[in-house]
Amino acid sequence: MTDAPKINRGLMGVYFDRSAVSDIDGAGGRLFYRGYSIDDLATRATFEEVCYLLIMGELPTASELADFDQRLKAARVLPGEIYDIIRATASGHPMNVLRTAVSALAALEPGSADSSEHGMLENGIRLTAQVPMIIAAHEAIRNGRDPVAPDPALGHAANWLWMLKGEKPSEEAARLADVDLILHAEHGSNASSFAARVTVGTEADMHCAITTAIATLAGPAHGGAAEDVMKMVEEIGSPENAAAYVKEKRKNREPVTGFGHRVYRAEDPRARHMREGVRKLGEEMGEPRWYEILQGVVEAMKPYARHGLNVNVDFYSGVVYQLHGIPMDLYVPIFAIGRMPGWVIQCLEQKRGNILIRPLTVYNGPEPRDWVPLDAR
Repeated sequence: MTDAPKINRGLMGVYFDRSAVSDIDGAGGRLFYRGYSIDDLATRATFEEVCYLLIMGELPTASELADFDQRLKAARVLPGEIYDIIRATASGHPMNVLRTAVSALAALEPGSADSSEHGMLENGIRLTAQVPMIIAAHEAIRNGRDPVAPDPALGHAANWLWMLKGEKPSEEAARLADVDLILHAEHGSNASSFAARVTVGTEADMHCAITTAIATLAGPAHGGAAEDVMKMVEEIGSPENAAAYVKEKRKNREPVTGFGHRVYRAEDPRARHMREGVRKLGEEMGEPRWYEILQGVVEAMKPYARHGLNVNVDFYSGVVYQLHGIPMDLYVPIFAIGRMPGWVIQCLEQKRGNILIRPLTVYNGPEPRDWVPLDAR
């Protein structure tokens, strides 16, 4: 008699491949992209540099960065049919519209079906530029406005805010948006990245894989934390109420949104880089209350840090979006903007050593039994 196979539900603790992209130290609360600390990248790099690092493998030289930046800017174009699709689906959730538009791009753009490594790279870079355009265009159209054309003088994050709001962001606001995208750019074999790799494993193209990733990110257990944090902040209402809110949640054994992570036992290293930016942006926009509420929750949660309930990156992101006046249903699509380079390199890594991803399940249904005719059931 053989031993029953061990089941790792959710594939927890299972290594399915090797990756040279991100290194996550969950116990120590550290994160590295291609060997570079997230602390250095968040404070010294631009999102374009991080895109290049993740996708190409090394930090770019000045000329390489300029060339890559121009490739991204040149890709800020959508077929007219995409705007028609956005208008036809304008009442839908932004994630559904984004997923539909990316899927439609596969049928509208030449070369989208090229599943060679070069083809996937080119399509991945183009989609990185197009995803924020789709989200901003939908926000404009559903509010009865014309989409804002991209500004070639602006970087990726600043241009995203320009297309979304129709006004140039301050240097500080643009930088905080840049940092937010950097912090969300890549995070190992998370649900959406794994789903994209499963798709590439079937030898499907980049558009198929990104469509899969977007659909997976739409689930609230993966991408919805920033929105939930903002709902919590609104419910708390003022900093003075934070301690009582946390006490009631813990008494009822309910989770406090924005604390704890599937990987990190220490504080999520990405969170600290949003904290100060949120404080400054709140002061700039004359709305410091949100930051003060967040810090009240952090203080009330300190006794639970020893149980691994530390702040994660989404704890501060929602307030950044709120301060910009961005609707809550756009929080997850913004996550997708940042995660694009991570999805792209995960797909390319899968392509380079491709194998069909086909895990097993242990059967626990009925034993073999005889067929019963319909009239005898």
